[in-house]
Amino acid sequence: MNNIKRIQEKLVEKDLDAILVTDEKNQRYAGGFPFTDGLVFVSRDDAYLLTDSRYIEAAEKISGDCCRVRLFTKENPMEELLKAAVKATGAKKIGAEEMKLSYKDYSAYEELLGVKLAPAQCVFAELRQSKNDEELAAMREAQAISEAALEEVLHIIKPGMTEREVAAELVYRMLRHGSEGNSFDPIVVTGKKTSMPHGVPGDEVICEGDFITMDFGSLKHGYCSDMTRTVAVGHVTDEMRNIYDTVLRAQLAGIAAAKAGVPGKDIDGAARKVIADAGYGQYFGHGFGHSLGLDIHEAPNANPKGEAPMPVGAVVSAEPGIYIPGKYGVRIEDVMIIREGGCEVITKAPKQLIIL
Repeated sequence: MNNIKRIQEKLVEKDLDAILVTDEKNQRYAGGFPFTDGLVFVSRDDAYLLTDSRYIEAAEKISGDCCRVRLFTKENPMEELLKAAVKATGAKKIGAEEMKLSYKDYSAYEELLGVKLAPAQCVFAELRQSKNDEELAAMREAQAISEAALEEVLHIIKPGMTEREVAAELVYRMLRHGSEGNSFDPIVVTGKKTSMPHGVPGDEVICEGDFITMDFGSLKHGYCSDMTRTVAVGHVTDEMRNIYDTVLRAQLAGIAAAKAGVPGKDIDGAARKVIADAGYGQYFGHGFGHSLGLDIHEAPNANPKGEAPMPVGAVVSAEPGIYIPGKYGVRIEDVMIIREGGCEVITKAPKQLIIL
């Protein structure tokens, strides 16, 4: 999987001769190479991947068809190989990732190359918004892994287990089903802690009558999945059921509003209205959703500030919630692909309230 040609087309659009790629996720997006401690340099007509002896064999195998792979050593350092690549391509106007490089490193590259780098984070921010078929296939795989793990864990959750134990089971089972790792640290909270949207799993014990919120994701081919399910143990009160049903209706309203060309704030607004009309507006503080891909949080976003229209191929979470401090909270999260005229939800796990 590589996107060198897409980057080269974007360089022409942005009036750049080349771009220096230092962020590991952008490097993977460019040349398909999943390792770090090197860099990628892409010009309008060429591309170089610079790495060391630990990764040279893998780099040649993975990226040799799209990049000139070069080995840097103590005697032939990366800085000299980069200068040689710049000279070979004749690049004058070179972009860099101003949001990923420290000021110190950004300045050091300018001094090394003898040019003033152009801020060019937008190259990757714009390209990565819309996923191609290969990227979407990877994300479907990651999502299926997460759902298989959840299905197994739902059969073993019982009163007396701790949040940390449930989180460990999710991680273990995602790995067993083929995950390359967690797309983020899993959130597993129970009881009163479910009112904390990003609560950290601890030694709190699951009890009868509790909600349990599980927010987790796996990685496949470097791409993320993300899902949340809130389940109950033993029984629920009428208020708990009403809150759950309200969140589900809000999520479905946001999903129904999601399509290419619609600003993220309108998708968010459709869900937020359902929660506000039910009297819980003050308890929904975060946005409806965020894009994801190689990173768990990417652009564009479906939140109250989301002015940008959704592009075709964006992968966006749908995760409204209600969180009542000191009592409990509910979040339900799916992932959807933005299409013309609507969206495709790739999360297949049931969403009706499950009482274990």
